[in-house]
Amino acid sequence: MLRIFSSKWGVALALFLIFAIAISTKVEFFATNTAVGQATDDDFAYLERANRAFIEVINAAKPAVVQITTRRLVSGRNSQRQFDFFDEDLFRYWFGEPRNRRNQIDPEAEREIQEGLGSGVIVSEGGYVLTNNHVIDGAEEITVMLQNGREYEAEVVGKDPGNQGTDIAVLKIAGKDLPALEFGNSDSLKVGEWVVAIGSPFGYAQSVTRGIVSAKGRSWRTPNRASKIAYADFIQTDAAINRGNSGGALINIHGQLVGINTAIVTTSGLSPGNVGVGLAIPINLANHVMRSLIEKGEVERGWLGVGLQEINHDIAEELGIGEPRGALVANVGVGMPGDDAGLRKGDVIVEFDNVQIRNGKHLRDTVATTEVGKTVEVQVIRQGKERTLRVQLGKRTEDAIAAMDGSSRYVPGGLDEEAFAGLRVSELTDELAAAYRHKGEKGVIVVNVERRSPAAKAGIRKGDLIQEIDWEEVVTVADYRTHVKAVTDKPKIVMHVRHSNGTHEFIVLKNIASRQ
Repeated sequence: MLRIFSSKWGVALALFLIFAIAISTKVEFFATNTAVGQATDDDFAYLERANRAFIEVINAAKPAVVQITTRRLVSGRNSQRQFDFFDEDLFRYWFGEPRNRRNQIDPEAEREIQEGLGSGVIVSEGGYVLTNNHVIDGAEEITVMLQNGREYEAEVVGKDPGNQGTDIAVLKIAGKDLPALEFGNSDSLKVGEWVVAIGSPFGYAQSVTRGIVSAKGRSWRTPNRASKIAYADFIQTDAAINRGNSGGALINIHGQLVGINTAIVTTSGLSPGNVGVGLAIPINLANHVMRSLIEKGEVERGWLGVGLQEINHDIAEELGIGEPRGALVANVGVGMPGDDAGLRKGDVIVEFDNVQIRNGKHLRDTVATTEVGKTVEVQVIRQGKERTLRVQLGKRTEDAIAAMDGSSRYVPGGLDEEAFAGLRVSELTDELAAAYRHKGEKGVIVVNVERRSPAAKAGIRKGDLIQEIDWEEVVTVADYRTHVKAVTDKPKIVMHVRHSNGTHEFIVLKNIASRQ
């Protein structure tokens, strides 16, 4: 009986286990099926509409994005260098002249044609094309190829090199009723917004990538050089941008042009591919440059004639303005537009021509794109109080920039033996002024800075000129001693310093002695 009972229950248990295993293997399938099954026909219809919308926007924009081919004459030496893995001079230094070149004839005697590829955007039916200056710089011939394969020889209307400008160039082709992209408003772009990049990476024309706006207001410097694009308020995007995309279009979901793709940030010089950090020039800036080049043959930039400094948390705290905002005026050029309007060093410019100013770079770019000669309102915070000034902008020129060097507006001894915060100062003699390029300036000169002292950590160096302590002017060592004595118990002290390279800076010095 027991055997029969055990046998029956054994069969039942075996059947139960088989059924349980079968059910468990289906759970994931059932769960997945259920999750997918939750999507309704309306959901799929919505996705399909969104998909078609993207396709339609891209297809409408693509004809206006062109491939640019350039041809230029280069020396044999330069043409070989582009294929070198290592720098030729460095290779020769360590290993001597490469064998395959020792008996080579002078490469400078030979010249050959080199081709380059880039992208551009048609922005008018009459044939104006926006691209990057570095795409066409030095080219002997420029050819623009449309989506339909038709080619046009292009002339250069004007260019704004990156080292002094924006790296924008304007071309003209002799076509009629050409496809052109409508301008969007790059100022209204939001971080996280969808964007599409169109161009010719590696020569693959009409390539399309999609991403989002990762950030705005980015700057950029070449990784291995001191050069940079001077006026760069870049849009950062993760839409894939590679070599050949330069000059191409960045569009929004409405198919409007919001940026000119210009650069990529890579992990190293040996890995030039896309890593998800692409930079585009905002179209509002590019459009300003284009109109100036077409109408005036040059880019006119507004000029305020002041030196600016970024505001960090320490300086914001000392200024009493809360969170860092605006641009701090570090110096004002004598006779410059800012001087005539009543701007003074220590002012914080928080609004310029109805534009809320984020930082010094933002102010500089805003001033540069404002019409020369225009009178604008400038809102400043001076010693905790807001005031509005009116300034008529001048024109940024090489002469104006040169005039700023060593020129600043101020309201008008011996060695100081006692060190304060690790620095010692002296009266500014003619000899010291000449040695440290402070001719015509007022203040006391730093003659020694102790290593690892609060002054050294704050960035004060031998040869710097201290011109203010906590907003009080310093002309002589006696002034310096008086003001130092007045701030001895303060944990933080603001000093206005003129460096020997001519730049001005407000420095927050942490006074360790006040805590003892």
